[in-house]
Amino acid sequence: MTEIVNSAATTMAGSPAPQRGANAQVRSSRILRMLVTAGTYAFLLFMALLVLFPFYWMIISSLKTTEEYRLNVPTFWPQSIQLVNYVNAFTEANLGRLFLNTAYVGIVSTILSLVITILTAFAFARLEFKGKNILFAGMLATMMIPGELFTITNYQTVNTFGWMDTYTVLIVPFLVSVFYIYLLRQNFMQIPNELYLAAKVDGTSDFKYLWKVMVPLALPTLISITILKMMGAWNSYVWPRLVTKSEEMRLITNGLRGASLKDANGETHYPMQMAAVAMVSAPLFLVFIFLRKYIMHGVSRSGIKG
Repeated sequence: MTEIVNSAATTMAGSPAPQRGANAQVRSSRILRMLVTAGTYAFLLFMALLVLFPFYWMIISSLKTTEEYRLNVPTFWPQSIQLVNYVNAFTEANLGRLFLNTAYVGIVSTILSLVITILTAFAFARLEFKGKNILFAGMLATMMIPGELFTITNYQTVNTFGWMDTYTVLIVPFLVSVFYIYLLRQNFMQIPNELYLAAKVDGTSDFKYLWKVMVPLALPTLISITILKMMGAWNSYVWPRLVTKSEEMRLITNGLRGASLKDANGETHYPMQMAAVAMVSAPLFLVFIFLRKYIMHGVSRSGIKG
């Protein structure tokens, strides 16, 4: 009996050691996770600062005088803030007209492109007709052809039609996007086909089913397409430069490129140029900041089936 009591006492006396070892292991693993998390956030913060620094430099440069801008040792904050650079850039570069042209082309082309994309994606996702898969594969194959190869033929075509230097030449050639059709078609394929069959039994037309059922369910993808199309129209440079000659038809990118922003001595006013670039970049920057979740959500949903 005495031996049993001594053995139990020995066991109880030795139990804290393994417990302390387990606690130390838990603490070390917790510290390791904290260090990994801190290192990850430090790396992300560094990369964020690296990406945002050009935007910061653009803004502070737009608020400087020409003399401060040309200093051998650059300043990281303006000695005197020159908000007049934005006023002069807006008037001298005719940004009001450029903004209106770009907004008109972007809105009209986006609306027409959405109509074409929705109808085409619905046809490939739900309707049955001969050669559907072959036609769809042929459309996807065109995505492997660089867009620059179509520039010469498109230019000859619109010149033959007499569309040069008009809004038509800025809108019509790029209404159809195979990528947008593919993106929306993949999203439509996720919607159960039983809904379509049930709607047909109830006598619902294809257009009504598309408008009442498929479009609301695919709304995140449609928002993504809208944003991407508007950004494409806003950033377009080569094609508007080729097909527009008059200053009244210029878009924001090529119009800003041809703007002459000079100071009183006839030299290039770089802070004013920076102010113009900041005003042009601000709309897209704000769109990406506030609507980025719709872009990511729409693209992620379109890549998953089932």
